[in-house]
Amino acid sequence: MRDLESLKIPEAGDLIAGIRFDGEQGKIWFNEQRMLLIHATVMGLLRKELIETLGVQRAKRFLMRFGYHSGMKDAEIARKVRPHIAREECFMAGPQMHGIRGMVKVVPTRLELDMDSGHFLGEFDWFNSYEADVHQNEFGHADEPICWTLLGYASGYTSYFMGRTIIYKEVRCVAMGDAHCSIVGKPAQEWEDQAEIEKFMLPDPVAEELFALRSELVKLRDSVGDESEDDYRVFNSIGQSAAFRQVCKLIQRASHSRVTVLLLGETGVGKEVFARGLHVASDRADQPFVAVNCACIPPDLIEAELFGVEKGAYTGATQSREGKFERADGGTIFLDEVVELSSRAQASLLRVLQEGELERVGDVRTRRIDVRVVTATNEDLQQAVREGRFRADLFYRLNIFPVHIPPLRERKEDIPLLVQHFLNRYQAMYNKRILGVTDKAREALLAYEWPGNIRELENLIERGIILTDNNNEIEVCSFFPAFKDNGSAVGRVRLDGSLRETAAEADDEPDDWCTRLLTEDFSLENLEQSLIRHALNTAEGNVSRAARILGLTRPALAYRMKKLE
Repeated sequence: MRDLESLKIPEAGDLIAGIRFDGEQGKIWFNEQRMLLIHATVMGLLRKELIETLGVQRAKRFLMRFGYHSGMKDAEIARKVRPHIAREECFMAGPQMHGIRGMVKVVPTRLELDMDSGHFLGEFDWFNSYEADVHQNEFGHADEPICWTLLGYASGYTSYFMGRTIIYKEVRCVAMGDAHCSIVGKPAQEWEDQAEIEKFMLPDPVAEELFALRSELVKLRDSVGDESEDDYRVFNSIGQSAAFRQVCKLIQRASHSRVTVLLLGETGVGKEVFARGLHVASDRADQPFVAVNCACIPPDLIEAELFGVEKGAYTGATQSREGKFERADGGTIFLDEVVELSSRAQASLLRVLQEGELERVGDVRTRRIDVRVVTATNEDLQQAVREGRFRADLFYRLNIFPVHIPPLRERKEDIPLLVQHFLNRYQAMYNKRILGVTDKAREALLAYEWPGNIRELENLIERGIILTDNNNEIEVCSFFPAFKDNGSAVGRVRLDGSLRETAAEADDEPDDWCTRLLTEDFSLENLEQSLIRHALNTAEGNVSRAARILGLTRPALAYRMKKLE
């Protein structure tokens, strides 16, 4: 067990260094969390309105929970800022952050804590409490302690570190006429009135009732909505943007017909997800859904895989077997990367679409087939027609109902929903509890251009969960290892100091720029390293794109990167 005398309290410089002001973007950062500067008098007006609107007890509960969550967040930051010192000494960052935030000056007077056994007893004096000041300005003398937000903060912060509920009581308060405020904290079950004080850390039942009523209203509104509001939630996809809703509306309309659908879009946008959604929403939902990636099947085998083969049709065909189309009879077949079909397979597909029949490879018998065909490609089929790689008549047959699925960079308002969806999935898979992503990480995800679209986002979330400890938020470096925080634009990697200054001061003429570079302390290796870093940042970590920016092949850039390590 540690007491106050045995604790070495670190200087607060590392905490203060974590505060960054980005006036250009209108943001303040503390570590990776976005912060606000708010007038203390405005907080006083908020307290006054809460008390007058909700009453003293509900206002107290609201403000204590507000402080509780703030304390939990700061405790999480403290562990990240000071990971290499003892937890007991790291705990003392709480009083320091209370002061750094301008809320109150904290002076410990007694402290006993044993994080292994959960024992805790803390007594602290508070000086210059902002909450006591604003309360006195609005209400004058108080009959009971009123530093509710500060109490909640202390309880949340300590509970995080101790791994159990620690509750503080304010035993002296300036608003009551005392010289300064004082608090005492210990585990919740050690207070005689545990149930009474613990309820202030729980959600307000009135608020819960309001949320329940709102939920009921949403359900009722959905149940009586007219057909103009297509139920896009039937699809196993996530989104709420206008672009997402438009795609869902088209898919919904197509599902009620037999039309062949062509899904267009970049790789990773979720074409198969929409194809499955189309099948589920159709009257074929209880029939098979067969998905085929045409690019994964060798050209000389693709016709047999799709349409079946008769025994003896070619060497190795030792028995007759049905193809993908026959397996999908009565249901839906999804042909991804349809541009990769061989010429013979394209002709057979055209016959299926026009006549509803097929012949197995090596067979003379025609078979009737009833299959809904959904195709997809990330290539320009018209260009493939011009190049002679794709039949024009098949293109016109497939292009009856084209649906363009927008890339993730054009529906960024869906990213928070997708992040939460993948967090839930991979938390269950890896048996972890993750508290979400930091504000800085969220901003980086929204700023990224997503060349790999939703598939890339899913992979990043999985990696972030693997790299993040339980009960922590995923930091930006877990998503983007090359991220450099300059306190301004997200993800911008700046050049080394000497090169940056030279580049800023140099004229546009190459000779002038080179002359300024070639000083006595010039290093070609450092220049190469800086250019590679800058190119990688511009390409958002994509080595192939960075190589093109630098005028190199990918292997050449990979070699240089390995050499510079």
